[in-house]
Amino acid sequence: MTVLTDYPTEAAAPFPDHHPRALPMLFFTEMWERFSYYGMRALLVLYLVNALHYERRDALALYGLYTGLVYLTPIVGGYLADRYLGQRKAVLIGGLTMALGHFAMAFEPLLYLALGLIIVGNGFFKPTLSTLLGSLYRQNDPRRDGGFTIYYMGVNLGAFLAPLVAGTLGEKLGWHYGFAAAGVGMLAGIAQFTWGQSKLDGAGLRPGQTRIGAGDWLQVVVISAAMIPLVYAVLALAGVFGPLWASMSGFARLVLVLVVVGVLWFVGSTREGSDAAPLTREEWQRIASIGIMGVFVVFFWMGFEQGGGTMSLFADQQTDRTVFGWEIPASYFQAINPLAIVALGPVLSIMWTRIDSSRFAISTPAKMGLGMIILGLGFVVLAYADARAQVVGKVGPEWLTIVFLIHTVGELFLSPIGLSMVTKLAPARLAAMLMGLWYTANAIANYLAGSLEEMLKSTQIPLYWFLVGSSVGAGLVLLAITPLLRKLMNGRG
Repeated sequence: MTVLTDYPTEAAAPFPDHHPRALPMLFFTEMWERFSYYGMRALLVLYLVNALHYERRDALALYGLYTGLVYLTPIVGGYLADRYLGQRKAVLIGGLTMALGHFAMAFEPLLYLALGLIIVGNGFFKPTLSTLLGSLYRQNDPRRDGGFTIYYMGVNLGAFLAPLVAGTLGEKLGWHYGFAAAGVGMLAGIAQFTWGQSKLDGAGLRPGQTRIGAGDWLQVVVISAAMIPLVYAVLALAGVFGPLWASMSGFARLVLVLVVVGVLWFVGSTREGSDAAPLTREEWQRIASIGIMGVFVVFFWMGFEQGGGTMSLFADQQTDRTVFGWEIPASYFQAINPLAIVALGPVLSIMWTRIDSSRFAISTPAKMGLGMIILGLGFVVLAYADARAQVVGKVGPEWLTIVFLIHTVGELFLSPIGLSMVTKLAPARLAAMLMGLWYTANAIANYLAGSLEEMLKSTQIPLYWFLVGSSVGAGLVLLAITPLLRKLMNGRG
């Protein structure tokens, strides 16, 4: 079992002026992993609709279920990393399993196996890499939010390259070339992490270890290969229980997901308590603050993840993409957001470091509330663009460009700050598991992102105007309860 200690409550020495030396390595590892994920994400809905001839609602539903499960499995993967595997092995298992999934996407009959492998692999990879970065900073280190913003630039550099490379290959040469390119990106991420692990010193290893050895690699390969029959077994169960799931209402499905998450959390907490000191009152308060903010984050990602669903179809069907005689591939619009983050990320990193080191520091909940309001403003623009497209047929590419730029600013106020916040507040022995729990909010939001359009049909409420209200409303409420959350955070946010 991996033994971790909590962050010190007070710094024993002045904070260094520079970021940890492992930050560039983690930056590029995450860049390649996000290249693989967003390469597939950029193509998935377009592939389902244009190549496999799925109905719009079915393609969006599969997209929502897939992206939701991608963010649900980290609660299990984080628990296994904390308790049994160690974070470094979990990263490698996740990366190798995802690479298998991306290559399987190149073969149409393996669609569901491929999606399953990516979902499972992401569960090991996603929470542990962020937790590794957090473990390299001491408590109350003013560099932390800036470091996570730099790390988030790696996420988005990969996300920027993915639609341009995988999107071009997929839409121009053949869908399967695009999916295979995503697999190559994942292998590059594994290589980057393996070669640079010495920079992590002892982080993410069992006591006494200095690096991942041959025996560890054998375990990584065996566990990764075992995911193939595991996914087939889950698919078989889905074939049995699928009709029951299909017959359930959207609300009932959401309740079931929440029950599953609750059971996973209860089991993880019980197992942790069997051989470790009980959580203190302060630790429970910090965990509660993570959970409360996670509820609000659902409203943000429910809107933001329209980028790979309805906004992808808006680009394909309602946008005039011809510029100087050249038709812009629909997947290219998904490169706007990460490009803007790479451009704006350093500015926000410097801004947060300076503000948080001054008497004008803005609390984490307030930053996130502002991000939600900014997201809602982007949907105001998109709602007008959608209404205009209903009249004239198609609108110019500048509409979606503006929306993606506004959403990017909102994302920079919320997402890297949220990752940093979890590493500040989580007890170290539950760090990866709680990062997985944080991603559960993304899981619920991604599922809703794919289902929301169909759910709103009976209400006659336009999708994008609904998202204006849900984003701005949630942001205002979060700002209002910020003083309460700061008390629960006990000076860590």
